[in-house]
Amino acid sequence: MATVYTAGRLAVQIGAPSSRCSYSDRSLYPSAAGSRARMGTRKKVQAFVRVKPTDDFAHEMIKYGEDNKSIDIHLKKDTRRGVVNNTQTDWSFKLDGVLHDASQDLVYETVARDAVSQALDGYNGTIMCYGQTGAGKTYTMTGATENYKHRGILPRALQQVFRMIEERPTHAITVRVSYLEIYNESLFDLLSTLPYVGPSVTPMTIVENPQGVFIKGLSVHLTSQEEDAFSLLFEGETNRIIASHTMNKNSSRSHCIFTIYMEAHSRTLSDEKYITSKINLVDLAGSERLGKTGSEGRVLKEATYINKSLSFLEQAIIALGDQKRDHIPFRQCKLTHALKDSLGGNCNMVLVTNIYGEAAQLEETLSSLRFASRMKLVTTEPAINEKYNAERMVKNLEKELALLKQELAIHDSLSNRTLVNYDPMDEIQIAEINSQVRRYLEGTLDEIDIINLRQIQEVFNQFRVVLSQQEQEVESALRRKYTLIDKNDFAAISAVQKAGLMDAEGHLVGEPDGQSFGLGVAPFSVKPGKKPRSKKTLKEQFSISARKEGASSPVSGKDFEVVSISKTQLVPSSKDGDIKDMLSRDRETSSIEPVPSDSPKEEVRPTRPSTPPSKPVAFEEFKNERGSEINRIFKENKSILNERRKRASETTQRINAIKQEIDVTKEALNFQKSLREKQGEYENKGLMIIDEEEFLLILKLKDLKKQYRNEYQELRDLRAEMQYCQRLVDQCRNRLLMEFDIWYNESFVIPEDIQAALKLGSSIRPGMVPVSRIVSLGEDDQDRFSQLQQTVLPEGPDSISFYNAKVKTEQKHSYMKTMTGLQQSHRK
Repeated sequence: MATVYTAGRLAVQIGAPSSRCSYSDRSLYPSAAGSRARMGTRKKVQAFVRVKPTDDFAHEMIKYGEDNKSIDIHLKKDTRRGVVNNTQTDWSFKLDGVLHDASQDLVYETVARDAVSQALDGYNGTIMCYGQTGAGKTYTMTGATENYKHRGILPRALQQVFRMIEERPTHAITVRVSYLEIYNESLFDLLSTLPYVGPSVTPMTIVENPQGVFIKGLSVHLTSQEEDAFSLLFEGETNRIIASHTMNKNSSRSHCIFTIYMEAHSRTLSDEKYITSKINLVDLAGSERLGKTGSEGRVLKEATYINKSLSFLEQAIIALGDQKRDHIPFRQCKLTHALKDSLGGNCNMVLVTNIYGEAAQLEETLSSLRFASRMKLVTTEPAINEKYNAERMVKNLEKELALLKQELAIHDSLSNRTLVNYDPMDEIQIAEINSQVRRYLEGTLDEIDIINLRQIQEVFNQFRVVLSQQEQEVESALRRKYTLIDKNDFAAISAVQKAGLMDAEGHLVGEPDGQSFGLGVAPFSVKPGKKPRSKKTLKEQFSISARKEGASSPVSGKDFEVVSISKTQLVPSSKDGDIKDMLSRDRETSSIEPVPSDSPKEEVRPTRPSTPPSKPVAFEEFKNERGSEINRIFKENKSILNERRKRASETTQRINAIKQEIDVTKEALNFQKSLREKQGEYENKGLMIIDEEEFLLILKLKDLKKQYRNEYQELRDLRAEMQYCQRLVDQCRNRLLMEFDIWYNESFVIPEDIQAALKLGSSIRPGMVPVSRIVSLGEDDQDRFSQLQQTVLPEGPDSISFYNAKVKTEQKHSYMKTMTGLQQSHRK
């Protein structure tokens, strides 16, 4: 037999427990966090009190401590009970903080920021709001969705999670969310109304495993953007069950748990280890005194279930706070069972107790403060949740095993070995091996000592590095000393032969310089001892021809012949013009550019107009000249983005058409089934016999579902591509604006006498002179609307995702309401 459950009081179980209630062993409970959780230090639950603002605050009965971490309650003695009256009149509660007349910002910074921040490091977190009905629990947790400044802990936590993900580019972090409602001891998915989820056929159940507690049948949704997470939050909020009574016009009639799941993988390390965590944001229904609320009918039944579950929650808290208790009654109700791994387990637990500050509600306030005091006795053991990728772990172990086998084989084959280091080599060791290889090649080192397999591999690797460096040094030395001709360039070879610098057999022709002799065979037209008129070398002539020809394709050193060997080797001046003409004519150049002289020329700058042109006009000129390449890339990205948007729109239309056809096919199939049942069913060897028309409908429905899945997958891929293209478009736009800013300053704003300071090598760099940013690009309407939001919204760009999600959710439900009304009118 059990006592009657009353609001705000603990109901003590008398006699044998109910047959459906089970108890779990305290010694087994800590393992619920998972065997792979790293052991942490035990800490107590943090408990805060938030007082609801009121004009009728009981200043004489409620006092706050100077440290703002204690609250004292004083009641006047009832004189009607006589002179001897031992009734307690004073209470003092020590807490982690008292929030009186506190803003939503202060509440979040004090209560939730640390727990959310540690969640990204692998620690689980739970934030729970408890208190009397109408005390402000839902306002503290969710806030007012109509006003961005009044948003509560839950939307602020979502924002903090995505902000911190942006600050951690070295990790790939995925975020998923779920929204659970416990109404009259039944589990409901608040996100089941989404079109791709649908209602569950089987009822949801709570399942336990070594890793913790999870809800079987609860949908978990992947969110890659802050706006998507807000959309899911607002979708769930619209599906919550609320009712009205004398103390609260919008009273929550159920317990709600919004869970954020996070999984972080390192992008820089090939480690098989990764971390997971979750944050439970719990909004409990308020305890009620039926005499004050005046609940009747369905609301009375809901209040009974609410008070019952809160009583079981308090029993679990008392058991957790008592170290002598062997059993924790988690399974007495769905609420405590679902929060098993959050209450006293591997979790950072924070409790926010909402109370009234009025004298009329002082008894319920005392009950809530007692609950907070009991919660502070509970200890948790938060630890980092580490998991391992089995596939990557196997690959790493196999690679390490093969390497160790090779190491041991060499170790067994060699004798007289000292200590061997099997660790991977660092930069200092690699540099030492490189030095040994170089000394060995130079002959100063007789041999290189063999230590282990990794050292041998690194020695061969350094041989390759040194060889490559020497090849590059030899080729660069040849290029500095000689002029090289490509063997495959027949026009250049023919021109050299015609100039008399190479004979028919390909041998080089030398030229005396008056003091010594050049290599090769001197032509007959030159007499020994006679100095030529020109001292222009063949290398200079070919460099001039190369400048006339333009940029040539790079070739390797193997395809070149040495044409000039000595720097003193000269070419007759009479041949200069012939060589130039032959090279130009044989290579068939379309135009001949003037030979650039060695003397520097002043840069020709266009005359600056007296008044700077308007920025729109200057911007059009910039896009056609200096910014043409960036503008071209911007237009290409914009066209690709528009094409993806068009394809996504077409795919959405096809999905809607397929969905309508699926509905029609289902109706026809149900009609055929009902017709078959009326006419009588036929069976053959236990198999149902259906007609051809019904069979064709089944095949058609199967094909339509397959098409629907394929189209939906394509739509998801297109959305991912659209997101990537949008980021590229934004980057190109910002780059184009920045380049235009610099160009406009240099061309029209900065005085001419300062332009010299902006040249290459000076201390002033382009772009240091600020100008106002212009928006004269060809944005579409969506771009203009986005920029207008950023300037018009009072809270700035941070509130855009919040309002966008709110507007989309309202539009969706308005559309569904309208369509439902139309369907009902058609039926009538």
